[in-house]
Amino acid sequence: MYTEEILESLVKLVSIASPTGNTGKAIAFVEEFMVNHNVAVKRNNKGGLIATIPGKETKRSRMLTAHVDTLGAMVKEIKPSGRLKIDLIGGFKYNSIEGEYCTIETSSGKTYTGTILMHQTSVHVYKDAGKAERNQDNMEIRIDEKVHSPEEVRKLGIEVGDFVSFDPRVKVTPSGYIKSRHLDDKASVAILMQLIKRIKEEKIELPNTTHFLFSNNEEIGYGGNSNIPPETVEYLAVDMGAMGDGQSTDEYTVSICAKDASGPYHYGLRKKLVNLAKEKGIAYKLDIYPYYGSDASAAIRSGNDIVHGLVGPGIDSSHAFERTHTSSLEQTAALLYEYIQSEMVF
Repeated sequence: MYTEEILESLVKLVSIASPTGNTGKAIAFVEEFMVNHNVAVKRNNKGGLIATIPGKETKRSRMLTAHVDTLGAMVKEIKPSGRLKIDLIGGFKYNSIEGEYCTIETSSGKTYTGTILMHQTSVHVYKDAGKAERNQDNMEIRIDEKVHSPEEVRKLGIEVGDFVSFDPRVKVTPSGYIKSRHLDDKASVAILMQLIKRIKEEKIELPNTTHFLFSNNEEIGYGGNSNIPPETVEYLAVDMGAMGDGQSTDEYTVSICAKDASGPYHYGLRKKLVNLAKEKGIAYKLDIYPYYGSDASAAIRSGNDIVHGLVGPGIDSSHAFERTHTSSLEQTAALLYEYIQSEMVF
């Protein structure tokens, strides 16, 4: 199942800061892995990475995607106190990062640590500490440096537009749970990396040439909408399954998406994935994600004539303190392994 290898890649990936717009280090990590396993790669102009494994048929190909970019922030303003106001990157709420350790990266590459806090944090001073709204005006970064003015902050090299990344706090428990920020979507990236390694090590001849796009702008909506080879027929996004009230997805199976905010995914491809799971004894859940979009939906919106689908590991508390289980990683990897060796829908 390559479970240990998936976990090893996952822990390394979530430890590499890659908020959308500043993903170069994560892409370089994936690229080095591909080169080391003799997989042909190229970068697109947006900074994403495309790996290609030739198959028996070249006129009709597949593409699988996962994204390395994560939620993050930028410095919006240096406040008179020397603390930083931030602007969010990606779809999440301020309350999900309250109390989080973070890193500010300057344009020169120098980094500083800090903590994201409410301005009114101290209950000994602020009567409304618990009731004040968690928003851009009330939340700020306390930098771990002796700074008390904008001038002192700027002497460090910190400026408006600098990227802010959140500490992942990754932990793998003895019971098989993985707790970390950015499992969306670095869990899927790790699964695809090890799938590619398995194809190479087992010398599997794929029925169709298969491209793997590691995109870097998914969290802002357009990561996988371009650089799709014209011969591509099937386009499968590998991204997290969303959990919550009314959802079928859990942390132990592979989630197969029937519909998200963009509309239904291709019915024929969805049925094929379900049938593969049934035939091979792979634990799965069908689900609908009401407030969700993927690289596949972005590709469809861009006018690509493709069959699109979406699968992935179930992630609890998405866009906050995320968690999944090794079982979900294994079931997702198993379904993808069967899928890439199967015949196309039509």
